[in-house]
Amino acid sequence: MKKLIAASVLALALIVGPAPARASICTIDDVPAATLLLPLFEVDLDQPWGVNTLFSINNASASAVLAHIVLWSDLSVPTLDFNIYLTGYDVQTLSVRDIFNGTVPRTASAGQDPTDAISPKGAFSEDINFASCNGQLPPPALPASFVTHLRAAHTGQFSAILNGCAGRDLFDRIARGYITVDVVNNCTLRFPGDTGYFISGGTGDATNQNVLWGDYFYVYDLANSAQGETLVHIEASGTSPQTSVPGQYTFYGRYVNWTAADNREPLATNFAARFVNGGAFTGGTDYLVWRDSKVDQNAFKCGTAPSWYPLGLEAIVFFDEQENPEVEQVPPFSPPPPGIFLIPFPAETQRVAVGGSDLPTSFDFGWTFLNLNTTVAAAGLNPPEDPAAAQNWVTVVMDASGRFSVGFDAIQLDSACAASHFSPAR
Repeated sequence: MKKLIAASVLALALIVGPAPARASICTIDDVPAATLLLPLFEVDLDQPWGVNTLFSINNASASAVLAHIVLWSDLSVPTLDFNIYLTGYDVQTLSVRDIFNGTVPRTASAGQDPTDAISPKGAFSEDINFASCNGQLPPPALPASFVTHLRAAHTGQFSAILNGCAGRDLFDRIARGYITVDVVNNCTLRFPGDTGYFISGGTGDATNQNVLWGDYFYVYDLANSAQGETLVHIEASGTSPQTSVPGQYTFYGRYVNWTAADNREPLATNFAARFVNGGAFTGGTDYLVWRDSKVDQNAFKCGTAPSWYPLGLEAIVFFDEQENPEVEQVPPFSPPPPGIFLIPFPAETQRVAVGGSDLPTSFDFGWTFLNLNTTVAAAGLNPPEDPAAAQNWVTVVMDASGRFSVGFDAIQLDSACAASHFSPAR
């Protein structure tokens, strides 16, 4: 009898399929999520063989879903949004260079694509109609004037559409920024800060379905080199006190007035990150750092900077492989006074070389303790539960001068659900 019951349970499991990964709120892990974050993209606008960023959006569910994509500048100004449709178990791979050349992915739900010529489905996949996508999917090519805006906004130049600037000009013609991807109930052209985009319980434009997963790559054709990592997977819960109680720190907290209406878990604030500058990795180590200014940023007058810029932090301590420390003097508040402190990660997203002028150390091998919390004057007493807390993400890239390279996430030492303000030097 026991063998019969076991066989029946096994047969049922094979019919139903594997159980979905359950949300573990306040732990950023690689499981299907309601929001994906590409923490930094880079596109060389002048050299087609220069750096480009590719990323994928995957649907872990048999049910068809919509995903809403937003491009943000390196100073967190939204510059473009669009929707893509995913049939069950679908995958869409996007080239950020294509977007900056005016091409966005062509997808369409069953209502806009009745013959499955644009978004075909497999034998195990659902294909449904989202009537809200009529007129939005499949999307047209971006107008030339909008491409001009996009290129200007992400290289620190004046944008006629924004009537101002959106990012930093680093004088290298590389477009920089970050990308968010949310599961949505309907096609929308609203941004996360717009009324109606987030309503608690996933009843606004954005839904709380934890079904998306993905990865990304930096590709350097000229150097025959690439690095890759999983996207940051941010889970949603409308029932967890950490993501549903007003005043809690949530991922989109600044866009919902800290009401937790987005129901998204926050990222970490403290990290441990390895570095090697020498040996096989002659190209050294870069830290790719995404940060939360805690301010809903609009375009600003060119030649000026946002009120929160540059971002400070609470602690940086380098350790060599004999555990000898180097402690950097850093500002715990934003913006700090000029000319006093080390400010290695001033923007919302950036690539910084370990051992370079922005992040100097005398060590060639070791690891870095990063406490990236900061109090932001422009954010006021926010987030309400801990105004000094600031969510961040750190990725480590080690390069061997074009021969090979590796990329991996830094170790998270806490969560902004309960930010740690510790420093080994104290």
